[in-house]
Amino acid sequence: MLKFIKGNLEQIDGVAIYPIISLLIFFVFFLLLFWWVFTASKSHIEEVSKIPLEEDSTNHNTIL
Repeated sequence: MLKFIKGNLEQIDGVAIYPIISLLIFFVFFLLLFWWVFTASKSHIEEVSKIPLEEDSTNHNTIL
């Protein structure tokens, strides 16, 4: 199976750029996520962390 895939991919011109692009997208995403985590305000993090514990009085019977 791998020989079949590898054989077909070798026939495509410029196919080597796709793994490089994927790695760059992955790296940039996690670099931005890392930057956001360290620059987010502490008050915002505390507010967001309490969301699952808050009780919403308007939607008690929304689960069907």
